[in-house]
Amino acid sequence: MFSKACEYGIRAAIYIAGQSAQGQRSSLKDVAREAGAPAAFTAKILQTLSRSGIIHAVKGPGGGYSMGEASSNLARLVAAIDGADVYLGCGLGLEECDASRPCPMHHKFGRIREDLREMLESTTISELAGRLEEGLAFLKR
Repeated sequence: MFSKACEYGIRAAIYIAGQSAQGQRSSLKDVAREAGAPAAFTAKILQTLSRSGIIHAVKGPGGGYSMGEASSNLARLVAAIDGADVYLGCGLGLEECDASRPCPMHHKFGRIREDLREMLESTTISELAGRLEEGLAFLKR
């Protein structure tokens, strides 16, 4: 449903939010490890999140990544990385699928996309980081 970059971005933001809540900045190496992503790819993702204001990047000694807006919702993060494609794509992956020429799943999948939009808009990064802190969720197995 999400691109690999978006999946890594969500994991990275959750990790950074947890570290920020403890007053710590996160290094690229730590973020990449916790997100389970290659460091170079993680750097590009974090650059995108930094440009969008979701995280802050501080260079130099004592630098690293911290949350820009921990109250940012997942919809904002997904939009920064994947754009609106997650809400527009065909459930069967067809290139041409709309109300005038729907695929067999078009109308049912539309409801799923709306539920997804609602969930992403109502879920904050800090909320998900809190679940990690409480031991109610995990980023790694």
